[in-house]
Amino acid sequence: MRTFPTPDRYDLAGTLGGLALIHGDPTLSVGAKVGWFATRTPDGPGTLKLELSGSSLTATAFGPGAGWLLERADAVAGLRDDVTGFAELARQHPLVHRLAREHAGRRMGATGRVFHHLVPAVLGQKVTGKEARDGYVRLLRHFSTDPAPGPNPRLRLPPPPEAVAAAPYWVFHPFGIEQKRADTLRRVAAEAARLERCTTVAEVSARLLSIRGVGPWTVAEVTRAAFGDADAVSVGDYHIKNVVAYALTGAARGTDEHMLELLAPYAGHRGRVCGLFAAAGITAPKFGPRMPLRSFATF
Repeated sequence: MRTFPTPDRYDLAGTLGGLALIHGDPTLSVGAKVGWFATRTPDGPGTLKLELSGSSLTATAFGPGAGWLLERADAVAGLRDDVTGFAELARQHPLVHRLAREHAGRRMGATGRVFHHLVPAVLGQKVTGKEARDGYVRLLRHFSTDPAPGPNPRLRLPPPPEAVAAAPYWVFHPFGIEQKRADTLRRVAAEAARLERCTTVAEVSARLLSIRGVGPWTVAEVTRAAFGDADAVSVGDYHIKNVVAYALTGAARGTDEHMLELLAPYAGHRGRVCGLFAAAGITAPKFGPRMPLRSFATF
């Protein structure tokens, strides 16, 4: 067990919620005062419990990976997140300034687990949120048969990369995961050991981009959660470019190029600004029909 002081107005739920790349991620359980995170560490499976009481955060861990998780519990909780200079940058736009004050307790966690976040990131490529979540939940049920350590029965561990790498495509098809994403997932699983040895955002980004099927969007999603990368922007996302354009200019639609221009004044914290828009529930106006839901399992 370890105890850490927290910053003013620390937001445990908002911080841990930022680690979920897919809504309702079964490896996380997030509440205002108590949060749980289950993962596979270098020492084996482990579960981290974070409990907020006043201005202190208590970390308790379970399983073979308990020691590893306790060593970086403050990083998972976002307490190593460096917000130096952001308040000054936020003053450049009234909305960003207001949101930075309203969500001052929100931090960016860093789990240190790359493959853990690669799985939902790859499954989220070019599909709706519901398709991604359905495939993710089915995949975890198949590959993560052992319960997560500790007393929370709702948690699931991420899949073991060696099992994912060895599985043929037909295993993934009933989960609604088509061959393109399944093959990418198997490729990153085969590289998982090398990826986990990366120690910087630049190093892991370069290695990820060398893998066929992985692009800037996937890299940003992973580095934001695994390394707490406050500058990670998900270029290529269907919605974020429009959200940024609408929030900062009022335009209903934007492009990736325009989004990066608008975020340039916040260099070093561009991903943090996008996170503030998400935390505030800001969305761009919607036009036309929604993207249809598909089920590759029936193809």
